[in-house]
Amino acid sequence: MREFGNLAELAELRDTEIGFSDWLEISQDRIDMFADATGDHQWIHVDPDRTRRELSMSTIAHGYLTLSLIPKFSQEILAVKSVARAINYGANKVRFMSMVPVGSRLRGRLFLNKAVLGSGTLRTTSTVTVEIEGAEKPALVAETITLFYE
Repeated sequence: MREFGNLAELAELRDTEIGFSDWLEISQDRIDMFADATGDHQWIHVDPDRTRRELSMSTIAHGYLTLSLIPKFSQEILAVKSVARAINYGANKVRFMSMVPVGSRLRGRLFLNKAVLGSGTLRTTSTVTVEIEGAEKPALVAETITLFYE
């Protein structure tokens, strides 16, 4: 994790890769809990027997489950000591690039594209890539916007 004393220190690193998170295994339990939370019980996510029988593969994580991990990964990548709160403001682009089979390990990689410093605030635009351990293509690439307040 990279730690910054204040928002100005982080803002100086625009156009820079900030770092990457720890690896996180995507278990069937995590997929099932996400399905319960969202009501998305499509069988390709929650029925290992049917998925294996009909598609000859394991279940896969929901794309939105992968997307929802960005805040967790971001908190593992950077911290700003002076920040009182941070808000996920949105995303300009999200692309689901590869399926995430159950048992895969994912990590986030954050590149700070833009940083607009204000009075006690910072608005960042970052490219977050969610990588699959051992895979050539990432699971997801998203351009996210975050608001930080001191």
